[in-house]
Amino acid sequence: MITHLVDFTVALMDEALRANCLSILLAIASSVILVKSWSCLQKPHGRYPPGPQPKLIIDNLFDIPKDHAARKYLEMGKKYRSDIIHLSAFGQHIIVLNKLALAEELLERRAHIYSGRLEAPPMKLMGWDHNFALLDYGPAWQRHRRVAQQYFTREASKRFEPVQLYRVRKVLLHGLLHFPEKFDILNKLLSVSIPLDMMYGYDASSLDDPVVVAATKSFNIGGPLMSSSGSMMNIFPLLRHVPSWFPGATSQSKSAEVARLTREVKRIPMEDLKRRMASGNASPSLVYDFLENKITTGASEEDEKIINNIAYTVYGGAADTTISATASFFYLMAANPDVQKRAQVEIDRVIGAENRLPDFRDRPALPYVEAVYRELLRYQPPDGLGISHLLSEDDYFKGYFIPKGSLVFGNIWAMTHDPEVYKSPHEFQPKRFLDENGTLNGDERVLAYGFGRRVCVGQHVASSTTWMTIVSVLAAFKIERARDELGNEIPLDDEFADDGIVWYR
Repeated sequence: MITHLVDFTVALMDEALRANCLSILLAIASSVILVKSWSCLQKPHGRYPPGPQPKLIIDNLFDIPKDHAARKYLEMGKKYRSDIIHLSAFGQHIIVLNKLALAEELLERRAHIYSGRLEAPPMKLMGWDHNFALLDYGPAWQRHRRVAQQYFTREASKRFEPVQLYRVRKVLLHGLLHFPEKFDILNKLLSVSIPLDMMYGYDASSLDDPVVVAATKSFNIGGPLMSSSGSMMNIFPLLRHVPSWFPGATSQSKSAEVARLTREVKRIPMEDLKRRMASGNASPSLVYDFLENKITTGASEEDEKIINNIAYTVYGGAADTTISATASFFYLMAANPDVQKRAQVEIDRVIGAENRLPDFRDRPALPYVEAVYRELLRYQPPDGLGISHLLSEDDYFKGYFIPKGSLVFGNIWAMTHDPEVYKSPHEFQPKRFLDENGTLNGDERVLAYGFGRRVCVGQHVASSTTWMTIVSVLAAFKIERARDELGNEIPLDDEFADDGIVWYR
């Protein structure tokens, strides 16, 4: 096949390009052979966890799921009767943990060696290396994390509540009241307007906003490229050196477009903020507060770069997951009217007589609404498989050998649907988080936010945004199934789609 490809390509190219193209193709072919040969020569220091039988040359390449990976890895674990499974492709080992106890042992208790990140070849090409959630474990990541923790502790995150409250009411509630048929648009606008306002004080008032347009295109193109099956570069890193003009190098051309869009996403709100600061019209935000106090605090250029990276990371991490969670909430309320009614009765009992909308001070007094929030993220976590952790040195676990460089996934969806932990896990039952007195029980950990040192640094902001969305919509609207022209209910589509990373309704 490689010979035919060489012949075909050389026939199309003029003499000046032939040498370069031939060299690239031979390098690709050589990389396949060398990686496989090296892999075969390396004798494992023990047996790997159970998994599908590797095939000649390609190993488990075609066993790696392209969609609904979390569910398929759980099925794989059942097939091989193991809660930890192993696959490999051209020397890259993949470990999937389908039980919470395994994730707690490896990703948390052994976090010092399980907290790395694989630098996917498309990442730098797309300019996404500014997203500190994707940085490998080390000094740079630790500096970013230390700064981020100052702004996103449970207490510090309360400073963002006015923005969250304002955006939920202005964008979602007002929009649904006047344009309920535009739910998808309103959902997307809510998900991007909140982080842009929190980070820059930027007012994204429509989906035609240049930042929203650029970010949406960037995520739509770049997201799939980051998945294991999204680009051949993730299997053969050498391919990142192939120029974008080379026939078939679609990942390179897509990465270049994402890089251009990413620069716009960072440039526009920053220039807008500095312009408003110069005119005295800037509103408080994370980046504003930093720039305003930069001189008095003695902050360096490196500190400013870190703040900018954190702002970009918050926006990039919040947008898609908020869209996913909100869409899932609306579906689940339409599918479970009894749950919706019980939550609305509780809201009416607590604040109905005051003739106002809920706010954050009401959260402790609404245990059933809190249970709806927890059950939402249990039943349909936005990122069911989570982002992989990179193992920094060889390890042994339960008699299995896990080699250095392995990608280790905590299968969140499998853990939240474990029948040994959650009875009837495929049913939406908020009451599972309440005791017999209707009080919240001790099951308060939300696995959707990840594990160990890689747990989502913005989890408190994400929690308050999702909760405020839930309680506000339930206080203002009744969610029902759509009806046809004869008034008959239209059956709900129960399928969830995914883009290789995040699940959508």
